[in-house]
Amino acid sequence: MIKFGPSGNSELYHGAGYQGSSNSALWVKEMGLDCFEYSFGRGVNLSEQKALEIGELFKAQNIEISVHCPYFINFAGLDEEKIENSYGYVLSSLKAGRLMGAKRAVFHPGSLGKQQREDAVNLTKKRLEILAQKIEDEGYYDMIICPETMGKSAQIGTVKEIAEFCTIAPFYYPCVDFGHVNSLWQGKLKSPSDYLDIFSTIESTCGFEKLDNMHVHFSKIMYSQKGEIKHLTFEDDTYGPNPKDFLIAVKEKHINPFIVSESAGTQDIDAKFMKDVYFSL
Repeated sequence: MIKFGPSGNSELYHGAGYQGSSNSALWVKEMGLDCFEYSFGRGVNLSEQKALEIGELFKAQNIEISVHCPYFINFAGLDEEKIENSYGYVLSSLKAGRLMGAKRAVFHPGSLGKQQREDAVNLTKKRLEILAQKIEDEGYYDMIICPETMGKSAQIGTVKEIAEFCTIAPFYYPCVDFGHVNSLWQGKLKSPSDYLDIFSTIESTCGFEKLDNMHVHFSKIMYSQKGEIKHLTFEDDTYGPNPKDFLIAVKEKHINPFIVSESAGTQDIDAKFMKDVYFSL
């Protein structure tokens, strides 16, 4: 079943006087949304008890929660200590996520540094194979774990790269951030057929089931020649991508992604906009 929701708490949420995540589930429910992404961007810094409490609140409202692993992850790096830390960031996110009731987790694969792209991608793939074994060993193989497409040319995570990574293990599913893709492609997501082409790449590489249940981040993003600069809101009329084109393609393909709005401060409003548009098509 297709789901729509925000990443984190919005300006509207904070403007209503709420802080932290105690009211997030109820807020998302009252907005008419279905899911929520909790970010561990700066590290997994909550206790097991707090994770369990958050999980109970989301379970009570029947809101599905996902988690985003820390931004420090880089599986293409050359520092072995930092690579070990990257494994740890994913595994600690999965541990906390499971306590919160999350069934899926998202992570950024890495950056090129001074390496040639092919070398960095091959190194990342090797590390993701090692990570897959660690996930198996720790018992998190029943979760959906999503490497994400990235928005800068110096980062690893094109659509093709992510699709290939998702052939490594049955629990690796793609996270396609269409704002990132549009930034990397310099605004070339112009029509539903452009999204259908991306869907085709994913399906032909790692199968329909992973396409059907893929994770999606969606927001408009300002970009330069090097890619992503910053997230925007749907009010912006200069940069893309256009959410309606994406939703037309989703409807045409009959897929059921987990769609998270990462708009800058209006993520709940823009998630609701997408849900309303989808069900009006």
